[in-house]
Amino acid sequence: MSLAKDFAKIRKTAGLTQVELSRRSGVGLRFIRNLEQGRLNFRYDKLKQLLDFFGRRLEIV
Repeated sequence: MSLAKDFAKIRKTAGLTQVELSRRSGVGLRFIRNLEQGRLNFRYDKLKQLLDFFGRRLEIV
């Protein structure tokens, strides 16, 4: 699975819309939309902020 699909699945499993996630995590809606659409030109600090929100971490294998 891709990062975009994995992230969207995590968000949906948590029962959050993109707007709700943006408000609760403090990460911009545009960033979340771009991430879920596979536009991987993003800032690592924002990705880490979202992963921390969900209690997840990124592993490169």
